[in-house]
Formats: sequence, C-alpha cells, structure tokens
Amino acid sequence: METLRERKKQRTRDELLRAAVELFTSRGYERTTVDDIAAAVDVSQRTFFRYFAGKDEAALALHDLVTDRFIEAVRERPAHEAPLEALRRAVLGNWDALNEIVESVVPLESFLRMYRVIESTPVLLAAHLRHSEETEETIARVLAEREGLDVDADPRPRLAVAVFGGVMRVVERQWTRREDLGLAAMRELTNTYLEQVGPALTDSWRTH
Repeated sequence: METLRERKKQRTRDELLRAAVELFTSRGYERTTVDDIAAAVDVSQRTFFRYFAGKDEAALALHDLVTDRFIEAVRERPAHEAPLEALRRAVLGNWDALNEIVESVVPLESFLRMYRVIESTPVLLAAHLRHSEETEETIARVLAEREGLDVDADPRPRLAVAVFGGVMRVVERQWTRREDLGLAAMRELTNTYLEQVGPALTDSWRTH
C-alpha cells in the first residue's frame, strides 16, 4: 500500500511532468528551461532534478510510461500466441489502459502535441529513437524467454521486434501529421498496418 510520502512524491512528479508538457507544446522545447518548469509548479530547480535527470527526460517521460506498460502486457500474453500475434494483442488489447495511463497525467491531446514536438526537435527525436532501440532489445529478450530461445543465438526475436517497431513508428508518424485521426481511428490504423505485415513481407506487390 502506498504511503502518504509516496503519494506526495508521485503527485509532485506528475505536476512537474504536466507543466513540462504544457510548456514544451506551447513555448517550444528549446525555449523552455528547467527553471521555467520548476517555477510553474512553484518548486526549486533542485526539486526538479530529484525527479528528472534533465528536461529531455521529462519530454520523453509520457512515452516511457506507455512503454513500460506495453512491455508488461507482452509478458502477460498467453504462451500459445505466436510472437507477432502477442505483440499485436498486447498493444491493441491494452489500448484503453495505455490511454488511461497518459490521461492520469495529461489530456490525450497534450500527448499528441508532445509527440509532434519530439518529431520536430532533433535532439528529442534522437533520444526517442535511442530509447526505442533499448525498448526493442528488452522486448526481444521477453519474446526469447517466452519461446525458450537464446536471444543472442537465434535472430528471430530481434527480427520480429524490429518489424513490429517499424510498423509502430509508421503509425506514430501518421498520428503526428494528421489532425483528423482520433483514438478510434488510430487503433484501427494500427490494427490494419499490423495485419498487413505478413502479406507485405511475403506476397508480390505487382498488380500486372
């Protein structure tokens, strides 16, 4: 059971994260300082650094929350599911839960705007891609463990995760570039893209 101290710390972290997202999306990442974020919550710079190593970590924190829950969802998938099917069901079956994690801190619209900031800010995009590589390695090891494989001897877990990660990055780009894509439409787009993985990799694309 969470103690009062733990709840207070979580509340402060959420307030700092909420302020950071609001400032990054309204003012821009480069024009926002750690002092700006701390001042918005009426805490010291020192307090900010108790929760985040820097403003880049704060900018990616929402994505990290979603990623952590997704990895747990993959671990929880039934053992009989094929690896790519387990990944697909982990993201689609937990769609609402993943969104609730975001909404516990900021509105989903703010999450979407923050993705656009990441995509348009070179230093953040580089950090995001680096985090994605680390996440893919973690998921590959989870899949290897599920299947009873040595991830360093068998290439299939990393290949499967690389394909899945590529599809999700395409979906992310669609999400950040189109204003008309609501959550239901995004879920359907994600499902459609993932269902096309097999045909795209194995079938001929020629129409004549």
